[in-house]
Amino acid sequence: MRRVCACFLTSPAKTPPKHGTQRVSKQTAGNQKSESASNNSEVMANSSGSQGTNIIQNHNFSGGLHSWHPNCCESWVVSAESGDCYAMVTNRKECWQGLEQDITSRVTPGSTYSVSACVGVSGSLQGSADVLATLRLEHQDSAATYKRIGITSVSKERWDKVEGSFSLSSMPNRVVFYLEGPSSGIDLLIKSVVITCQSANGKERVDREHIAAGDENIILNPIFDDGLKNWAGRGCKIVLHDSMADGKIVPQSGKYFVSATERTQTWNGIQQEVTGRLQRKLAYEVTALVRIFGNNVSSTDVRITLWTQTPDLREQYIGVANVQATDKDWTQMQGKFLLNGSPSKVIIYIEGPPAGTDILVNSLTVKHAAKAAPSPPPVIQNPAFGVNIIGNSDLDNGTNEWFPLGNCTLSVRAGSPHILPSSARDSLGPHEPLSGSYILVTNRTQTWMGPAQMITDKLKLFLTYQVSAWVRIGSGASGPQNINVALGVDNQWVNGGQVEANDDRWHELSGSFRIEKQPSKVMVYIQGPAPGVDLMVAGVQIFPVDRQARFNHLKHLTDKLRKRDVVLKFSGADSSSLVGATVIVKQTQNSFPFGSCISRTNIDNEDFVDFFVKNFNWTVFGNELKWYWTEPQQGNFNYRDADEMLDLCKSHGIETRGHCIFWEVESTVQSWVRSLNNNDLMSAVQNRLNGLLSRYKGKFSHYDVNNEMLHGSFYQDRLGKDIRANMFKTANQLDPSATLFVNDYHVEDGCDTKSCPEGYIEHILGLQEQGAPVGGIGIQGHIDNPVGPIINSALDKLGILGLPIWFTELDVSSVNEYVRADDLEVMLREAFAHPAVDGIMLWGFWELFMSRDNAHLVNAEGDVNEAGKRYLALRKEWSSHAHGHVNEQGEYTFRGFHGTYDVLIVTSSKRTTKSIVVDKGESPLVVPISL
Repeated sequence: MRRVCACFLTSPAKTPPKHGTQRVSKQTAGNQKSESASNNSEVMANSSGSQGTNIIQNHNFSGGLHSWHPNCCESWVVSAESGDCYAMVTNRKECWQGLEQDITSRVTPGSTYSVSACVGVSGSLQGSADVLATLRLEHQDSAATYKRIGITSVSKERWDKVEGSFSLSSMPNRVVFYLEGPSSGIDLLIKSVVITCQSANGKERVDREHIAAGDENIILNPIFDDGLKNWAGRGCKIVLHDSMADGKIVPQSGKYFVSATERTQTWNGIQQEVTGRLQRKLAYEVTALVRIFGNNVSSTDVRITLWTQTPDLREQYIGVANVQATDKDWTQMQGKFLLNGSPSKVIIYIEGPPAGTDILVNSLTVKHAAKAAPSPPPVIQNPAFGVNIIGNSDLDNGTNEWFPLGNCTLSVRAGSPHILPSSARDSLGPHEPLSGSYILVTNRTQTWMGPAQMITDKLKLFLTYQVSAWVRIGSGASGPQNINVALGVDNQWVNGGQVEANDDRWHELSGSFRIEKQPSKVMVYIQGPAPGVDLMVAGVQIFPVDRQARFNHLKHLTDKLRKRDVVLKFSGADSSSLVGATVIVKQTQNSFPFGSCISRTNIDNEDFVDFFVKNFNWTVFGNELKWYWTEPQQGNFNYRDADEMLDLCKSHGIETRGHCIFWEVESTVQSWVRSLNNNDLMSAVQNRLNGLLSRYKGKFSHYDVNNEMLHGSFYQDRLGKDIRANMFKTANQLDPSATLFVNDYHVEDGCDTKSCPEGYIEHILGLQEQGAPVGGIGIQGHIDNPVGPIINSALDKLGILGLPIWFTELDVSSVNEYVRADDLEVMLREAFAHPAVDGIMLWGFWELFMSRDNAHLVNAEGDVNEAGKRYLALRKEWSSHAHGHVNEQGEYTFRGFHGTYDVLIVTSSKRTTKSIVVDKGESPLVVPISL
């Protein structure tokens, strides 16, 4: 049985006709009417997939049930009093039973089809029922597969739409479209079905089918059986070998390998042109066997890169894979890529080692990437939420269960706090006081020395654990000391949280972690101060977090913060006829900013753009506005990419953030800027400000002025302390309409002492004291294992500044899509429920186009995964719809999220639609509507 997943947003509803009208035709499984040629006038498309024509035959049932077949149930066509027809699918015993049509001869691989069906439900139904549009793909030698197109939730006596799109990478033996979904006993009503071709490319369809079906390697001569045929050196010489180094180096597979030698640049290597052999919007997997030789380099980075050039000579370099290769043995490297556009030239090459080091290649394959199986939801039995897994945490039994890591000394003393740290109290609620005892760690000769405990058998996979402790340092420290709760997981270090201690107070330490692979040994230990500095630790708590309980709390906060009571007050010439009139309220736009990062190449992919414009109302450019992109060489400007992206956003009413004017981390500053003397650097900074902000004045709503100032200091070190504030002042003078932000990472998660909330506040206040017009606080949100109370605590602290807070680059990462979805929900709910947060920007959503692996919401070829479904479900939850009747006072009331609404009023004589805006406010919003 296929699972019913989260719904897509639905379209405005219309009232369906009542039953009891004349039955036109009936059809049951096993009694299907023959398809006569006379009825084929409705066929409006052929196998060429011409655009804009409906490929569904008898799409509005005017021809009875011709071309339609019930799936193990009965179906009727009903004529409504209006003259319209609709199909009623009845006697349904299973949710998958519905009405289907064979569309095999009318679809082709490589084309994208848009689907829209008007549907309803009837029967003994409380609330609503899901209706799904699905494809059944039947194959000659394997079981049928199913492709979800769209889903919507439908209430009784309403018409609604189920919408979506699909494309086929290869052609199965049979393609059947059908509508299904409601539970047994519920009748499915279908008023019309439209499937149109959005895009078609004959050559692409043939090639895509060929590649997907044959799974061929698109690399010619991949193991060098034909010598160096089809291969070339990229700025260097290539040589064929059967062995090297007196027979010490031989192929791992096959008879030959190739060396790229006489290399004078890191980008020199071996290449093959693959123009015309790659298809856009198709994911490819690349595998290579490599090693290095010579120049006294034993280990170095080797990369696979794709170079593309478009017909208008725009170039792109796509990093596909990288690995640390050695001179000792062959190393396998793997990666994936996808082309959004249609380049005129494509070259794949292997590069990376320093000049003088040879690259050896034994094989290279590029194949259509097999789709990974969906992640199973983790099954966690008896999670024991809130139960501390640390033994003898209160030290009632001395140091029992604790042991010293290294040669330090542990002893128990009295005098630590009796209450839990605040974020732990928020998670655990009422709790027994702490004992007041603490571990004193002395004789520390290494930073990593401290108290430790084995917790291997107490951990459960996929559970998110919160970490909490009180820590303090002894006297004699020279400067602030970093204290860290760390985990040794099979000899790998995992950060459980850290804090900076700079005096003799007790400090709260908070953090989190999660283990997703079964470990053989896990040790937790507290470390960090400099050798010779005593460490004090009290009340260590590590416990699994009950996220669902937190969500229930956040829903209440969200309702209070993001919604408002609305009174629609109707008036008109015949006000008496308004009483009892039907009112249908549908939100068309949420005013809260939900945005995503995009890149220039993304907008060449229609599927990407479609998801983007439907599900986000703000955006930020990943790289295209950064200085190293707009001026890679001094005086050589590239604003074309940003201009084209702005045009797309403007055409869809999407607002944009400007990221970023400068980036304070030295490694991100282009080499020509780093090479300038201080006077020339100051001039370049001023030119950058003048050029960027004058060109785009009024076009970017925000600017991140100097990115990551807590983690870098390039401009400040070179140009003095005042330069940061002057950047803000000048930007404000050049574009007063833009809100100017600070922007940094690890502010919200307790894992980085450089960017703790207290340090961020001090940094912002320092800028303001210098006159910098800081207008907003950017929290990037690249987070692992988020815990709600820890995030909320950071937001509370930053909120005292009274500035709007935005999550500017939010992403979460887990191989398991369900865990990723849970993490994303934590972040979105915490942000949306907090009064200081004014917007959320995801740092991408499409696989292979994100900075972090396993963070995507949409798989490379367009399938929405569990994380994406969770995002869509939350957006639907945070969108208001209501319906009812005008009361005797001529009013209709509802409570809705802030944003824009369409209000449909249906009286006995007419239908009227009005648009209203629900803005923020404590008191009910009274909206007069004259009819």
